[in-house]
Amino acid sequence: MEEIPSQSIGKDDENEMAMEEAAVVHGEPLQDGNHPPKVESAVEILHEKVTKQIIKEGHGQKPSKYATCFLHYRAWTESTQHKFDDTWHEQRPFEMVLGKEKNEMAGLAVGVSSMKAGERALLHVSWELGYGKEGSFSFPNVPPMADIIYEVELIGFDEVKEGKARGDMTAEERIGAADRRKMDGNSLFKEEKLEEAMQQYEMAIAYLGDDFMFQLFGKYRDMALAVKNPCHLNMAACLIKLERYEEAIAQCTIVLVEDENNAKALFRRGKARAELGQTDAAREDFLKARKHAPEDKAILRELRLLDEHDKAIYKKQKEIYRGIFGPPPQPKPKPANVLIRTWQWLILVCQWLLSLIYRLFRRERHKAD
Repeated sequence: MEEIPSQSIGKDDENEMAMEEAAVVHGEPLQDGNHPPKVESAVEILHEKVTKQIIKEGHGQKPSKYATCFLHYRAWTESTQHKFDDTWHEQRPFEMVLGKEKNEMAGLAVGVSSMKAGERALLHVSWELGYGKEGSFSFPNVPPMADIIYEVELIGFDEVKEGKARGDMTAEERIGAADRRKMDGNSLFKEEKLEEAMQQYEMAIAYLGDDFMFQLFGKYRDMALAVKNPCHLNMAACLIKLERYEEAIAQCTIVLVEDENNAKALFRRGKARAELGQTDAAREDFLKARKHAPEDKAILRELRLLDEHDKAIYKKQKEIYRGIFGPPPQPKPKPANVLIRTWQWLILVCQWLLSLIYRLFRRERHKAD
């Protein structure tokens, strides 16, 4: 149950990995989530009551009947555009065994069965395969005979012959299934397939949800954390490379709730915070990480970079304040110019005096004559 192998805390972050761009089809899958996304891709008729438009292409095979699927979705009533369910907001993937779904999820299951892992799509489901004539008791904003719009992302699926859900597994089976997903994620990470690696990590974490962890004690809890925490940390490593820093911080914080001295979680959270310009919080994380890994060169390097950043900011601010509050530069008179002007003025005065004396002399002489 090993995390991504590394010789030091920062090794994964030192290796530059190319990001694999997901193929987006005429859509904007990363909108605010309050309203259905605008999608311009072709409409595919899956069923007379279900249509699909692809937002982001997936990869690999499609799930078969009785496959255990892990997905995120948002749901709106088509008539009012009111959002009534959002698993992304809850940060908990939804689990669905195809062929064993609830009646109100029949239309969603039709759409999911047509998707590949990693695919994101917009589904339009008629009320007959949704909440029916009565509407929803759990969601009062879903009226009777309400057509539903789903934005769905299939994280991944497990092909199990008889469709065994997580709730029907023993603790060992769930931990084992999660560990296999984690190892698959590590392999994809090494191949620089970051989005696909995150899907595997998220599926592993789904097997080890909070409801399951609360029931574990002793060695079983230790076994589960030995799989779960590395998945969160590896998710953070992927998210940092994808420049999704807020999400990376959230993944590291989950680990730190369980293990406040986890040096790798502190380091990666500090790195994400530094990228967001949260230098004080980043320095605090790096200093805590250094206490538990004092020889790690990556931590020391990040602290040095923060110091250099602070010095550069201080120098720049000093120059700005000097320009705002300092006295304006005054031109200094040139000594040579002052002497010349003074000499010229004295010559003019002398000429004026000589002219005056001459005129007086002539006047007096004229009187004498």
